[in-house]
Amino acid sequence: MSTYPISVERVSKEYVNGAVVALDDMTLDIEENKVTAFIGPSGCGKTTLLRLIAGLEYPTRGLISSYGNPIEGPGPDRGMVFQAYTSYPWLTVSANVEHGMQIQGVRKEERKERTEHFLKLVHLSKFAKAYPSELSGGMKQRVAIARTLAQSPQLLLLDEPFGALDAQVTWEMEEMVIEIIESESKTVILVTHDIQEAIYLADRIIFFTRQPGKIKADLSMDFKEGKRFLRKEDLLSREGYVDMEKTLYRMMREEIQGQIS
Repeated sequence: MSTYPISVERVSKEYVNGAVVALDDMTLDIEENKVTAFIGPSGCGKTTLLRLIAGLEYPTRGLISSYGNPIEGPGPDRGMVFQAYTSYPWLTVSANVEHGMQIQGVRKEERKERTEHFLKLVHLSKFAKAYPSELSGGMKQRVAIARTLAQSPQLLLLDEPFGALDAQVTWEMEEMVIEIIESESKTVILVTHDIQEAIYLADRIIFFTRQPGKIKADLSMDFKEGKRFLRKEDLLSREGYVDMEKTLYRMMREEIQGQIS
C-alpha cells in the first residue's frame, strides 16, 4: 500500500470522446508535508490533474490514490481553494469559515475556537463580522483559505488562488501562505502559471509539457536547502534562484514555441 498522500499511476484524461487528450500516461507521487507546484503552458493539464486529485473529475485511464486508498470523489481529507471567490455573500466572514465545519458536525464550541484561530492566521480577526461584499479580493481569498483549513484537510489544493489579484496583494498572499505552511505543516499542491510564485512557494516543481500533458521535468528546490522564506526578497537574492528562474523560463519558451509551430 502506498504511503504517499497522493499517488498518480499511469493516469490519462480525455475529453470529447478522446478527441482532446489533456493528460497522457502520467505517474507521480506527492510527498508529505511538502509544497508541490504544477506549472506549464496554458492548457497543459495542470488544473485537470488537480481536479482529478480533488475527486471533482475522474481519470479516463489509470488510478489516483491517497495513502493507498483509491480516490472516488471529493473528501474531507482534501481541501481546495479556487481562483474564483467562493464565499457565501449572505454569511459573515466567521460564519463562512464555520460553514464547512458545521456540515462536518463539529461542535459549536470547537467551531468557534477553530474559526478564531484561522482568522487570526490569515490576518482577518478584525473582519469576523463583515460580509464578503465589504472585503477586497485578497481578503475574500483569505476567507476561502481559512474556511478550507478549518475543516482540517490532510491535503491543501490551491488552483491559481491569486491569479485575479494585483501584484502587491499577490506577494502579500504568497508570504501569508508560507506562514500558514510553517504553522500548520500541510501537504500542499499549487497550480500556478507564475514562475516566480512557483519558485517562492514550492519545495518541488512539476513542469508539464504542452497538451497532451506529460511531465517534462521534476525539479527539487535544492538551492533553498530545506528553508522557507517569510520575506520574498530574501529568496530572490539567494544563490541559485536566478539559475532556477532561467531554467523554468527556458522550458516554458520551448513548450510555447512548440504549441505555435
